Amino acid sequence: MTYKGFILHHSRCSSINGKGFDFWVGQDGSIYAAPLLTDPNYIHLCLEGDYSTAESAPEPQRRKDQLFATGKLILELTSRYRMTPLLIEPHSNSCPGAFFPWNELVIYPSGGYH
Repeated sequence: MTYKGFILHHSRCSSINGKGFDFWVGQDGSIYAAPLLTDPNYIHLCLEGDYSTAESAPEPQRRKDQLFATGKLILELTSRYRMTPLLIEPHSNSCPGAFFPWNELVIYPSGGYH
């Protein structure tokens, strides 16, 4: 299967209440996979936490662990499905939230993990 890229959610997203994700990344860096990938075009990653306000965003160390695990997961999936790791999009204008630290999600496909 050929995927175009990744869609990021945070766990406060209303579409997550059902099963709107393929992989869940906990604040401690733990990763849980859904039994099947559900979208034929994108892999959906849900990061635990609420990035809609500065006060509700995970604390810096937990965020660092979570983003490191997310980066590793993206590189593993891009290798497995032969896709680019550079197409990572938000789910919507409000998800993963206005305070999602996009600049901290660093992907180095040629140099390994960050």
